[in-house]
Amino acid sequence: MFTKLSKAAVSAVVLAAAVATAAPAPASAASDPLRCARTAVHFDLAKGQTPENIALGPDGTAYVTLAKARQVAAVSRSGSIRILATLPEPVDGGIHTPALGFPLTTGVVRAQDGTLYFLYATGTADLTGVWRLRPGGRPQRIAALPATGLPNGLALDARTRTLYVTDSTLGTVWRVPASGGTASAWSTDPALAPAGFLGANGLKIHNGALWATDLDKGTIIRIPILADGRAGTARVGATGLTGIDDFAFTGHGDQIIAALNTVNQVALIRPDGTRTTVLTAADGLQGPTSIALRGNTVHVMSAAYLTAKDPNLILAHLGG
Repeated sequence: MFTKLSKAAVSAVVLAAAVATAAPAPASAASDPLRCARTAVHFDLAKGQTPENIALGPDGTAYVTLAKARQVAAVSRSGSIRILATLPEPVDGGIHTPALGFPLTTGVVRAQDGTLYFLYATGTADLTGVWRLRPGGRPQRIAALPATGLPNGLALDARTRTLYVTDSTLGTVWRVPASGGTASAWSTDPALAPAGFLGANGLKIHNGALWATDLDKGTIIRIPILADGRAGTARVGATGLTGIDDFAFTGHGDQIIAALNTVNQVALIRPDGTRTTVLTAADGLQGPTSIALRGNTVHVMSAAYLTAKDPNLILAHLGG
Protein backbone atom coordinates (compact mmCIF):
# COMPACT_ATOMS: atom_id res chain seq x y z
CA MET A 1 0.00 0.00 0.00
CA PHE A 2 1.08 3.50 -0.75
CA THR A 3 1.51 6.76 1.08
CA LYS A 4 -1.33 9.25 1.44
CA LEU A 5 -2.48 11.11 -1.67
CA SER A 6 -4.22 14.36 -2.59
CA LYS A 7 -4.12 16.80 0.32
CA ALA A 8 -1.47 14.69 2.08
CA ALA A 9 0.70 14.09 -0.97
CA VAL A 10 2.88 17.12 -0.34
CA SER A 11 3.65 16.11 3.22
CA ALA A 12 4.43 12.56 2.05
CA VAL A 13 6.90 13.87 -0.52
CA VAL A 14 8.56 15.99 2.14
CA LEU A 15 8.78 12.92 4.39
CA ALA A 16 10.34 10.89 1.59
CA ALA A 17 12.94 13.57 0.95
CA ALA A 18 13.75 13.88 4.62
CA VAL A 19 14.36 10.20 5.15
CA ALA A 20 16.11 9.50 1.84
CA THR A 21 19.41 10.70 3.25
CA ALA A 22 19.17 8.04 5.95
CA ALA A 23 18.63 5.22 3.46
CA PRO A 24 21.57 3.00 2.47
CA ALA A 25 23.46 4.05 -0.63
CA PRO A 26 22.98 2.03 -3.82
CA ALA A 27 25.38 -0.84 -4.28
CA SER A 28 28.05 -0.55 -6.93
CA ALA A 29 27.39 -2.13 -10.30
CA ALA A 30 30.00 -4.79 -9.57
CA SER A 31 28.27 -5.98 -6.41
CA ASP A 32 24.63 -5.28 -7.27
CA PRO A 33 22.71 -8.59 -7.13
CA LEU A 34 19.89 -7.20 -9.29
CA ARG A 35 20.83 -6.60 -12.93
CA CYS A 36 19.44 -5.88 -16.38
CA ALA A 37 16.48 -3.85 -15.14
CA ARG A 38 14.08 -2.78 -17.87
CA THR A 39 10.62 -1.28 -18.00
CA ALA A 40 8.40 -3.98 -19.51
CA VAL A 41 4.94 -2.38 -19.19
CA HIS A 42 3.66 1.19 -18.94
CA PHE A 43 0.23 1.70 -17.34
CA ASP A 44 -2.18 4.56 -18.02
CA LEU A 45 -2.28 6.92 -15.07
CA ALA A 46 -5.17 8.90 -16.58
CA LYS A 47 -7.32 5.74 -16.38
CA GLY A 48 -6.42 5.13 -12.73
CA GLN A 49 -4.10 2.27 -13.63
CA THR A 50 -1.99 2.44 -10.48
CA PRO A 51 -0.64 -1.12 -10.06
CA GLU A 52 -0.85 -2.03 -6.40
CA ASN A 53 -0.23 -5.77 -6.10
CA ILE A 54 0.80 -8.71 -8.27
CA ALA A 55 0.38 -12.49 -8.50
CA LEU A 56 2.11 -14.58 -11.15
CA GLY A 57 0.52 -17.39 -13.18
CA PRO A 58 2.43 -20.45 -14.45
CA ASP A 59 2.14 -19.33 -18.08
CA GLY A 60 3.90 -16.04 -17.42
CA THR A 61 0.78 -13.94 -16.97
CA ALA A 62 0.93 -11.31 -14.23
CA TYR A 63 -2.35 -10.67 -12.42
CA VAL A 64 -2.42 -7.18 -10.98
CA THR A 65 -4.76 -4.93 -9.03
CA LEU A 66 -5.11 -1.44 -10.48
CA ALA A 67 -5.97 0.37 -7.28
CA LYS A 68 -7.57 3.66 -8.28
CA ALA A 69 -9.37 2.12 -11.26
CA ARG A 70 -10.96 -0.48 -8.92
CA GLN A 71 -9.84 -3.18 -11.34
CA VAL A 72 -8.10 -6.52 -11.63
CA ALA A 73 -6.12 -7.07 -14.82
CA ALA A 74 -4.05 -9.73 -16.58
CA VAL A 75 -0.76 -8.62 -18.09
CA SER A 76 0.65 -10.99 -20.72
CA ARG A 77 4.32 -11.78 -21.18
CA SER A 78 4.25 -9.51 -24.23
CA GLY A 79 2.95 -6.63 -22.11
CA SER A 80 -0.68 -6.46 -23.23
CA ILE A 81 -3.17 -5.51 -20.53
CA ARG A 82 -6.59 -7.16 -20.28
CA ILE A 83 -9.11 -5.96 -17.69
CA LEU A 84 -10.71 -8.95 -15.94
CA ALA A 85 -13.02 -7.11 -13.54
CA THR A 86 -14.06 -3.62 -12.51
CA LEU A 87 -15.61 -3.45 -9.06
CA PRO A 88 -18.73 -1.42 -8.31
CA GLU A 89 -18.18 2.09 -7.04
CA PRO A 90 -19.63 2.70 -3.58
CA VAL A 91 -22.68 4.92 -3.40
CA ASP A 92 -20.76 7.63 -1.54
CA GLY A 93 -17.86 7.45 -4.00
CA GLY A 94 -15.60 5.92 -1.38
CA ILE A 95 -14.93 9.18 0.43
CA HIS A 96 -15.06 7.36 3.77
CA THR A 97 -12.37 4.82 2.87
CA PRO A 98 -10.08 4.94 5.92
CA ALA A 99 -6.85 6.97 5.59
CA LEU A 100 -7.29 7.53 1.85
CA GLY A 101 -10.76 8.74 0.96
CA PHE A 102 -11.20 6.78 -2.27
CA PRO A 103 -12.07 3.14 -3.06
CA LEU A 104 -9.29 0.84 -4.21
CA THR A 105 -8.37 -2.73 -5.03
CA THR A 106 -5.31 -3.93 -3.10
CA GLY A 107 -3.85 -7.41 -2.44
CA VAL A 108 -4.22 -10.27 -4.93
CA VAL A 109 -3.28 -13.98 -4.93
CA ARG A 110 -3.86 -16.78 -7.41
CA ALA A 111 -4.86 -20.35 -6.50
CA GLN A 112 -3.64 -23.36 -8.50
CA ASP A 113 -7.00 -23.69 -10.27
CA GLY A 114 -6.67 -20.15 -11.60
CA THR A 115 -9.06 -18.55 -9.12
CA LEU A 116 -8.06 -15.05 -8.11
CA TYR A 117 -8.69 -13.69 -4.65
CA PHE A 118 -8.31 -9.98 -4.06
CA LEU A 119 -9.20 -7.20 -1.64
CA TYR A 120 -11.41 -4.17 -2.03
CA ALA A 121 -11.48 -1.25 0.43
CA THR A 122 -14.32 1.26 0.19
CA GLY A 123 -15.21 2.46 3.68
CA THR A 124 -18.66 0.91 3.21
CA ALA A 125 -19.98 -2.29 4.77
CA ASP A 126 -21.55 -3.61 1.55
CA LEU A 127 -18.33 -3.76 -0.51
CA THR A 128 -15.25 -3.86 1.74
CA GLY A 129 -13.76 -7.33 2.01
CA VAL A 130 -12.31 -10.35 0.22
CA TRP A 131 -13.44 -10.96 -3.36
CA ARG A 132 -13.10 -13.97 -5.65
CA LEU A 133 -12.87 -14.21 -9.43
CA ARG A 134 -13.00 -17.66 -11.00
CA PRO A 135 -11.73 -18.12 -14.59
CA GLY A 136 -14.42 -16.86 -16.93
CA GLY A 137 -16.63 -15.81 -14.03
CA ARG A 138 -17.71 -12.59 -12.37
CA PRO A 139 -16.26 -11.04 -9.22
CA GLN A 140 -18.04 -11.98 -6.00
CA ARG A 141 -17.42 -10.88 -2.43
CA ILE A 142 -16.87 -13.97 -0.29
CA ALA A 143 -16.12 -12.34 3.07
CA ALA A 144 -16.95 -8.98 4.56
CA LEU A 145 -14.31 -7.01 6.43
CA PRO A 146 -14.85 -3.97 8.68
CA ALA A 147 -15.66 -0.79 6.79
CA THR A 148 -13.50 1.01 9.36
CA GLY A 149 -10.46 -0.94 8.19
CA LEU A 150 -8.21 -0.88 5.15
CA PRO A 151 -7.60 -4.45 3.90
CA ASN A 152 -4.26 -4.38 2.14
CA GLY A 153 -1.97 -7.42 1.94
CA LEU A 154 -3.28 -10.88 1.06
CA ALA A 155 -1.76 -14.36 1.35
CA LEU A 156 -3.16 -17.85 0.66
CA ASP A 157 -2.20 -20.93 2.65
CA ALA A 158 -2.95 -23.55 -0.02
CA ARG A 159 -2.54 -26.42 2.45
CA THR A 160 -5.29 -25.25 4.80
CA ARG A 161 -7.25 -23.28 2.19
CA THR A 162 -7.02 -20.20 4.38
CA LEU A 163 -6.65 -16.57 3.34
CA TYR A 164 -4.83 -14.08 5.54
CA VAL A 165 -5.37 -10.32 5.25
CA THR A 166 -3.45 -7.40 6.72
CA ASP A 167 -5.56 -4.45 7.84
CA SER A 168 -3.44 -1.31 7.67
CA THR A 169 -5.62 0.95 9.81
CA LEU A 170 -6.86 -1.56 12.39
CA GLY A 171 -3.44 -3.20 12.86
CA THR A 172 -4.91 -6.66 12.43
CA VAL A 173 -4.32 -9.83 10.46
CA TRP A 174 -7.65 -11.38 9.51
CA ARG A 175 -8.20 -15.05 8.69
CA VAL A 176 -10.84 -16.09 6.11
CA PRO A 177 -11.69 -19.53 4.67
CA ALA A 178 -10.89 -19.60 0.95
CA SER A 179 -14.39 -20.98 0.41
CA GLY A 180 -15.78 -17.80 1.95
CA GLY A 181 -17.43 -17.02 5.24
CA THR A 182 -16.83 -14.99 8.36
CA ALA A 183 -13.48 -13.28 8.93
CA SER A 184 -11.83 -13.72 12.31
CA ALA A 185 -8.99 -11.73 13.84
CA TRP A 186 -5.89 -13.94 13.75
CA SER A 187 -3.44 -11.45 15.25
CA THR A 188 -3.75 -7.97 16.73
CA ASP A 189 -0.17 -7.79 17.95
CA PRO A 190 0.96 -4.19 18.61
CA ALA A 191 3.78 -4.68 16.10
CA LEU A 192 1.12 -4.54 13.35
CA ALA A 193 -0.37 -1.22 14.43
CA PRO A 194 -0.03 2.02 12.47
CA ALA A 195 1.94 4.94 13.87
CA GLY A 196 0.02 7.79 12.33
CA PHE A 197 -1.00 6.53 8.90
CA LEU A 198 -0.75 2.87 7.79
CA GLY A 199 0.53 -0.14 9.72
CA ALA A 200 0.43 -3.79 8.60
CA ASN A 201 0.91 -3.87 4.86
CA GLY A 202 2.67 -6.48 2.70
CA LEU A 203 2.04 -10.12 3.59
CA LYS A 204 3.58 -13.51 2.78
CA ILE A 205 3.53 -17.05 4.19
CA HIS A 206 6.99 -18.58 4.38
CA ASN A 207 8.72 -21.31 6.36
CA GLY A 208 5.91 -21.95 8.82
CA ALA A 209 5.19 -18.33 9.57
CA LEU A 210 3.30 -15.31 8.41
CA TRP A 211 5.52 -12.36 7.51
CA ALA A 212 4.18 -8.80 7.32
CA THR A 213 5.52 -5.31 6.88
CA ASP A 214 4.54 -2.18 8.79
CA LEU A 215 4.76 0.90 6.57
CA ASP A 216 4.75 3.51 9.34
CA LYS A 217 7.35 1.73 11.45
CA GLY A 218 9.56 0.54 8.58
CA THR A 219 9.66 -3.02 9.90
CA ILE A 220 9.26 -6.65 8.87
CA ILE A 221 7.40 -8.83 11.36
CA ARG A 222 7.42 -12.64 11.61
CA ILE A 223 4.49 -14.40 13.31
CA PRO A 224 4.72 -18.21 13.61
CA ILE A 225 1.68 -20.23 12.54
CA LEU A 226 1.24 -22.69 15.40
CA ALA A 227 0.24 -26.33 14.92
CA ASP A 228 -3.36 -25.55 15.85
CA GLY A 229 -3.44 -22.62 13.41
CA ARG A 230 -3.24 -19.89 16.04
CA ALA A 231 -0.76 -17.02 15.87
CA GLY A 232 2.48 -17.36 17.77
CA THR A 233 4.50 -14.53 19.27
CA ALA A 234 5.33 -11.77 16.80
CA ARG A 235 8.98 -10.83 16.34
CA VAL A 236 10.38 -7.83 14.47
CA GLY A 237 13.15 -9.11 12.22
CA ALA A 238 14.22 -5.99 10.33
CA THR A 239 13.93 -2.27 11.04
CA GLY A 240 14.76 1.05 9.41
CA LEU A 241 13.01 0.16 6.14
CA THR A 242 11.48 3.54 5.38
CA GLY A 243 8.22 3.34 3.44
CA ILE A 244 8.27 -0.45 3.11
CA ASP A 245 5.33 -1.79 1.14
CA ASP A 246 5.15 -5.29 -0.35
CA PHE A 247 7.99 -7.83 -0.54
CA ALA A 248 8.92 -11.31 -1.74
CA PHE A 249 11.30 -14.07 -0.69
CA THR A 250 14.13 -14.68 -3.13
CA GLY A 251 14.33 -18.46 -2.65
CA HIS A 252 17.54 -18.14 -0.64
CA GLY A 253 16.31 -18.95 2.87
CA ASP A 254 14.79 -15.93 4.59
CA GLN A 255 16.36 -13.42 2.21
CA ILE A 256 13.82 -10.80 1.10
CA ILE A 257 13.52 -8.28 -1.69
CA ALA A 258 11.27 -5.37 -0.75
CA ALA A 259 9.62 -2.29 -2.24
CA LEU A 260 10.44 0.90 -0.32
CA ASN A 261 7.72 3.12 -1.68
CA THR A 262 8.40 6.58 -0.25
CA VAL A 263 12.14 6.56 -0.95
CA ASN A 264 11.66 5.06 -4.44
CA GLN A 265 13.95 2.09 -3.88
CA VAL A 266 14.02 -1.71 -3.91
CA ALA A 267 16.16 -3.31 -1.22
CA LEU A 268 17.64 -6.77 -0.74
CA ILE A 269 17.26 -7.67 2.96
CA ARG A 270 19.38 -10.42 4.48
CA PRO A 271 18.20 -12.69 7.32
CA ASP A 272 20.26 -10.66 9.81
CA GLY A 273 18.35 -7.50 8.86
CA THR A 274 21.14 -5.81 6.90
CA ARG A 275 20.24 -4.55 3.45
CA THR A 276 21.51 -3.34 0.10
CA THR A 277 19.71 -0.97 -2.25
CA VAL A 278 19.39 -2.78 -5.58
CA LEU A 279 17.07 -0.52 -7.63
CA THR A 280 16.39 3.23 -7.59
CA ALA A 281 14.62 5.87 -9.65
CA ALA A 282 17.53 5.66 -12.09
CA ASP A 283 16.27 2.16 -12.99
CA GLY A 284 12.77 3.46 -13.71
CA LEU A 285 11.09 3.08 -10.32
CA GLN A 286 8.05 5.29 -9.78
CA GLY A 287 7.16 4.56 -6.16
CA PRO A 288 7.40 0.75 -6.02
CA THR A 289 4.42 -0.98 -4.40
CA SER A 290 4.88 -4.73 -4.88
CA ILE A 291 7.36 -7.47 -5.76
CA ALA A 292 7.04 -10.96 -7.23
CA LEU A 293 9.59 -13.50 -8.46
CA ARG A 294 9.50 -16.24 -11.06
CA GLY A 295 12.80 -18.07 -11.00
CA ASN A 296 15.48 -15.38 -11.12
CA THR A 297 13.21 -12.80 -12.74
CA VAL A 298 12.04 -10.07 -10.38
CA HIS A 299 8.80 -8.23 -11.15
CA VAL A 300 8.51 -4.77 -9.58
CA MET A 301 5.25 -2.83 -9.75
CA SER A 302 5.34 0.96 -9.41
CA ALA A 303 2.12 2.91 -8.93
CA ALA A 304 3.52 6.46 -9.22
CA TYR A 305 1.38 7.69 -6.32
CA LEU A 306 3.90 10.39 -5.42
CA THR A 307 5.72 10.92 -8.71
CA ALA A 308 2.44 11.13 -10.69
CA LYS A 309 4.08 9.83 -13.86
CA ASP A 310 4.64 6.49 -15.59
CA PRO A 311 3.21 3.73 -13.38
CA ASN A 312 4.99 0.64 -14.64
CA LEU A 313 6.22 -2.92 -14.36
CA ILE A 314 9.99 -3.38 -14.23
CA LEU A 315 11.72 -6.71 -14.77
CA ALA A 316 15.21 -7.44 -13.47
CA HIS A 317 17.50 -10.44 -13.04
CA LEU A 318 18.44 -11.64 -9.58
CA GLY A 319 21.97 -12.94 -9.40
CA GLY A 320 22.94 -16.15 -7.67
